[in-house]
Amino acid sequence: MTAFSEQHIAWRKSSYSTDGGNCVEVAPLANGRIAMRDSKDPHGPALVFNPSEWRAFVSGVKGGEFGLA
Repeated sequence: MTAFSEQHIAWRKSSYSTDGGNCVEVAPLANGRIAMRDSKDPHGPALVFNPSEWRAFVSGVKGGEFGLA
């Protein structure tokens, strides 16, 4: 995990997010990398994915790999 204090990172939430606070935010980084953080802890750590890791993660989410049983 990486902590980001840089002001120029453009974090965004999904349009499906609500005001309930259980959201993640994502931001594009250099070299096609993508950062993801907990919206409740904007100054905390973030996960950073390279493009192939991000595609695998998104595919897993869409495929239900991370759902509760």
